[in-house]
Amino acid sequence: MATQFGTLYLIPVTLGDDNIRQVLPDYVLGIAQGLDNFVVESEKSARHFLSTIKTIRPVRELSLTLLNEHTEHKDVSALLAPLLAGKDLGLMSDAGCPGVADPGAKLVELAHQKGIRVVPLVGPSSILLSLMASGLNGQQFAFLGYLPVDKTQRNQKLKDIEKRSLTCKETQLFIETPYRNQHMLEAIISVCQPNTRLCVACDINLTTELIITKTITSWKKSPLPDLHKRPTIFLLLA
Repeated sequence: MATQFGTLYLIPVTLGDDNIRQVLPDYVLGIAQGLDNFVVESEKSARHFLSTIKTIRPVRELSLTLLNEHTEHKDVSALLAPLLAGKDLGLMSDAGCPGVADPGAKLVELAHQKGIRVVPLVGPSSILLSLMASGLNGQQFAFLGYLPVDKTQRNQKLKDIEKRSLTCKETQLFIETPYRNQHMLEAIISVCQPNTRLCVACDINLTTELIITKTITSWKKSPLPDLHKRPTIFLLLA
């Protein structure tokens, strides 16, 4: 008899402990609480999240294996072992939805190749939540990930993004390492055209949430928010 594969559950993770039960549905929490095997981006953050939602088994008894930017492609297939043995597996990123701007997509790809059932669970996606709240074009948009770190290359990329947005009438979304957020905000304001609209969406779903959309001209006329070390999405529409 052929072995019945387990199910790969894609478990969203909140940015913090604020109002978890208001952000994640009970059925999502119930699935996560009942799993014994997880593939996670960071063991520390995963253990914190699992402890917070109070898993059925003690967190110390759960199986957590790592999949992050340092995982070599040849090592990803071994992470399917519980699924191939008929056990369900939870995939979690550090925050937000696994597989979206996240190395977990590699595991999902392999699961499909093996015919393993993949179930995405409802939860916070900073990309979609920021787009919803921005007031910018939600019909046409592109998520660009990280921009170049080098100042000259970054500024040129911002000009290219603005030009693409103007040509395609397309909202451009991108992120930065949290400790460089302030530099990114200052760069956008200095490089982009006066009428270009910029939305800054920070700490989404937390009590400190901040979502503001203004033209570059308006941004220049008001004090800038402190974005240092705060998870932030930048959205731009020319």
